[in-house]
Amino acid sequence: MRDDRVFRSTRILGMVIVPFLLVAFVLLYFFPDDTGDYFAWNVKPTITPLVMGAGYIAGAYFFVRVARERLWHRIQVGFLPVTAFTVFMAIATFLHLDRFETQHVAFWIWVGLYVTTPILVPLVWWRNRATDPRTPEPDEPPLPPHVRTALLVVGGVQSLVALVLLLSPSSMIEHWPWLLTPLTAQTLGGWFALPGVTALMMGLDGRWSAIKITLESQLIGLALILLGTARTWSDIDTGNALAYVFVGGLAVLFAALAALEWRMQVAWRNGRDQRQGGRFRRGVHLARRG
Repeated sequence: MRDDRVFRSTRILGMVIVPFLLVAFVLLYFFPDDTGDYFAWNVKPTITPLVMGAGYIAGAYFFVRVARERLWHRIQVGFLPVTAFTVFMAIATFLHLDRFETQHVAFWIWVGLYVTTPILVPLVWWRNRATDPRTPEPDEPPLPPHVRTALLVVGGVQSLVALVLLLSPSSMIEHWPWLLTPLTAQTLGGWFALPGVTALMMGLDGRWSAIKITLESQLIGLALILLGTARTWSDIDTGNALAYVFVGGLAVLFAALAALEWRMQVAWRNGRDQRQGGRFRRGVHLARRG
């Protein structure tokens, strides 16, 4: 039944996940130099936990919206990207168990999350997807074709980088603009897979109402990654051209997504105003005839 409702199980999953993401954000973004004491493993250099923390608060925003949203199609785009991310993290974890602080409760929480979420997140998506009407909302502007194409291209590039980080971390460690280990390279792959699959899903769907919440989540993450990069510029090898590709790419992507949100929101508002104006004029016309 395509009534666009969000199942209770979907909301519950969102509510359960949010606290873990908030705690991870606080530990990684505000105490990046103390991960050996408070986190599942000692994450170095400082820029890496900042990138991870930015991603976790972006995820917390998304799952808060999942817990509160009435319409499934507005949140459905985010579930497969999260699935890809959790699979990457699970693989990286079990390949490098020797690097984790196994005596720390944070490790067991980490393992619990990345054993269960690669199953629960896609399961919830699979069940709830049947309610998607697959139609735009009233007065909703479609994504322009060139925007959809750009999203598919960007998503493809990010997903490719993610796969290389996962499957051949040593080749990326050699060229990356800051210090990576095999574990941090593969977990970083998850943070590339998340926006990569997100962009692919956005480009494939094409409904502004379906991508708006996920796009806002992306903007939060990008803004905090840029801020974190500025905080830890000394961690970056400024003699490496990829440093400027990384930072410049983030800045351009943030600006492009922010401009897209502004443009689409204006177009949607104008569409509503035109419809309401049309109703008003018809009402006046009928009143005069009466």
